[in-house]
Amino acid sequence: MREKTSSESTQAQRQGATDPTGSRILDVAERLVQTRGFNGFSYADIAAEVGITKASLHYHFATKAELGRTLVVRYTDAFTAALHEITATVPAAAERLRAYVKLYTDVLRKERMCLCGMVAAEYGTLPAPMQAALRVFFELNEGWVAALLDEGQREGSFALRAPPAEAARMLVGALEGEMLVARAYADPGRFASSAELLVAQLEDGAGGRVEGDRPGAARRRGARTAPPRESGSAARRAATR
Repeated sequence: MREKTSSESTQAQRQGATDPTGSRILDVAERLVQTRGFNGFSYADIAAEVGITKASLHYHFATKAELGRTLVVRYTDAFTAALHEITATVPAAAERLRAYVKLYTDVLRKERMCLCGMVAAEYGTLPAPMQAALRVFFELNEGWVAALLDEGQREGSFALRAPPAEAARMLVGALEGEMLVARAYADPGRFASSAELLVAQLEDGAGGRVEGDRPGAARRRGARTAPPRESGSAARRAATR
């Protein structure tokens, strides 16, 4: 029997995801990965929640490795669609970056984690095809963010201290890491404020935002642009002229 090629396997998995039962399986499995991690649930957990037998579950996804790869591919597809939507509807680079950050914030507010971030924490235990699919997700995000930062720097919205590709890796890694820390405190607001600080640091010195758009921006700009105060004796001398 001829083995499926990688492209044939991916196509079959995506077709399985359109089946109602297959979609339900993936929805449940995605939530379990985002809340427990890939190694934190079994096929019995999924079968019980979906209301099917384990045999039926194996019919849709023969192995947990196949299920895991399908989850990563589906999550990447959904993220790709979201990035296309941001690109098409948000014109300003800085606001596009904030829309990107909001993708993570919205996941955290549902008491979930980025699926690929959770799976990456277990990278050493994953099968090779799942590891490869995971890298595709991060390369997609880093590439999109790098292009955005490069555009923003050229238009004057961002002042980068490193090449766009390096800055993008820093930003994506920081967002994924801060999600984990915020989760430990059950505080999505902690993530949101940290993420806003990351974006604000990219904007500092670029002049890409007007006063009042960011909390404290007007005060900081005022502090930089205000003339130096005269000493008391200098002021008295000026008053007597």
